[in-house]
Parts: sequence; structure tokens; C-alpha cells
Amino acid sequence: MTEQHAASANLTANLTANLTADPMSGADPKLDKVNWAKSVPFFLIHLTPLLAFLIPFKWEYVAVMVASYYVRMFFVTAGYHRYFSHRAYQTSRFFQFILAFGAEMSTQKGVLWWASHHRHHHRESDQPDDVHSPTLRGFWWSQVGWILSSRYDEPRWKDIKDFARFPELVWLNKYYYVPPLLGMGAMYLIGGWGWALWGGLISQVLLWHGTFTINSLSHVFGKRRYLTTDTSRNNFFLALITCGEGWHNNHHYHQNTANQGWFWWEVDLSYYVLRLLSLFGIVWKLKHPEEQTKYRHLSYTAAQKRKLKLQSVFGQGALLADPTTEEEPSVLPLAAPAPAALLKRS
Repeated sequence: MTEQHAASANLTANLTANLTADPMSGADPKLDKVNWAKSVPFFLIHLTPLLAFLIPFKWEYVAVMVASYYVRMFFVTAGYHRYFSHRAYQTSRFFQFILAFGAEMSTQKGVLWWASHHRHHHRESDQPDDVHSPTLRGFWWSQVGWILSSRYDEPRWKDIKDFARFPELVWLNKYYYVPPLLGMGAMYLIGGWGWALWGGLISQVLLWHGTFTINSLSHVFGKRRYLTTDTSRNNFFLALITCGEGWHNNHHYHQNTANQGWFWWEVDLSYYVLRLLSLFGIVWKLKHPEEQTKYRHLSYTAAQKRKLKLQSVFGQGALLADPTTEEEPSVLPLAAPAPAALLKRS
């Protein structure tokens, strides 16, 4: 019996280790190189704006491009990011599917893939295990390199158990190319090749890089209001092109708020739409930062202000432990909350 118990204990330990091990870790440098075979469509789509010279120009196409960009950006920010990654508000199962479908029209892989890797990013932000730190791996890696590599092909399933319990989301995650293809088809049926090119492909290139700037530029350019353990910054221009995601220092200081612009002058288009949807009962229980959280920076000690200034100027280098400074008490919630039912029950 003792040997059987020991064998059972070893089996349990091995299973636990497999479940908790990071499937993306590993020393093989080949995993960090661009997977050219799978990346061909990504690069080809970047050449499609050249086709605009073959189609007579219309300002209508520009309007369609801008509209397509911001509609899909809303689903990325309000869906992929604020709902699926951070659970900053609640909604019905039906609208949850709409959020996932709309976000996948951005051609940024599956909903469970996106949210699980983003949760991991918050746990490891600007640390060696961060999937896309520009201060540690450079601009190219944080902008597109990590996505085009083979290391992060699969979702981090252990980080997204709360949403992986929905079969429709698992299906969407597996067939993530279906929503963008349907979107392209709709563009063509409505407006022909002009709409398909400007509203689909050209808008897609802009959408990719607009979204990716939050991984790269928002950790390099901008101002820091709060002390955090990373290099996140607030950037007004990035907030304009990403529907409010540019208030990145706010977000990294307190992650699961539906609004990332915390003050009236911090433009946050996604939050304005969410507020409108809440009036119609489509979403509810939007989370907001408490007043003491928003104004915590006003009570920083001289040492904390000095550290904040050093972080603003020197970035990653200033994040090294400084025994002469006082640490800011953490107000950050878990990046990946414990699974809980978020759907409205009758």
C-alpha cells in the first residue's frame, strides 16, 4: 500500500507539473525566429495598399476605411482587451459571442489566444518572461516579432479557463479566420473591390499596427503618472488611434477598469460606447477606479516622486531595485481573475 500511495503521489505531482508548466518557455532560440511559412499572408496583405493605384479613387473609400478601422478597433479594445482579458464589465452570453466575433474580424488570431497571452503579459510585464516587452526585446519583437514566431502559436489554456468553458468561444478560437473572411466578403458584396480593398485590406494593415503600438510604443513614449513595476506610459496620440488604450500607465496601475481614461480630458472612445450600451442593458456592472486610486499619485512621498521621475526618463533601467526609495503599495488586481460566472442569470 505504501508503494501504491507513493506511485499515486508521483503521478499526481507529474500531472500538476504538466498543467502548471509554461508551454511557451524553452531555451530553443529557433522558436523566436519568424515562421516565414505561416507569416506569408501577413506580409502579402501589407502589399495590398499598392492595389489602390489600380482602382479609381473615391473619398467614399477613405470613409469606409476609417469606419472599418474604428469599428474593429472598438471590438479589439472593448472585447479582446477589457472584457475577455480583464473582465472589466459583464454582458450576456449572446453579446459575449458578438464581442468575440467582432474582435476576430481584426485578424489578430482567436479570442482565447489573445486574452490568455495578454493576461500573461500583465503578470510578467517588462520582466524576462513578458511576451512582448520593447525595453527587453526591442521594437520589432514587441510590434510583430512575437506574433510571427513559433513560440506563441497556442493559447495559454491554463490562463483562460473561465472563458474556455464556452464551446462557441472554443470554436471561434479554432476557426479564427472565419470572421475576417466573412467581413471581407461583406465588404465586397456591399461596395465591390473598392470597399474590399480600402475597408478590408488597407484598413487591416492600419488596424494591426494601431493595435500593436500599445505593446511597443506605449512602453517607450509618453508620461507616467503612477509608479508601476513596468515601463507603461500614457500617450494622448495612441489613445486617439486605439479608442482609449493609450492611457497605458493608468491601465497597468489598475488593470480591470472599463475606462482607461480616468479623467475628463483623457479621451476613451471605447468606454463611451460601453456607457451607451449600458444604457440599453446590453452590458452592465462596468468597473471604475476608486477615487483614492485615481489620486494616489498626489500623495506620493518625495522618494516616490523621485523614483517616478527616474522611471519616466530612464525607463527600464530605473526599474532596478533602489534601496533609497519607498515602494508604492500595490493596488493591482490579478491579471487573470479566478473563474466566475459573468453572465446575467434570470
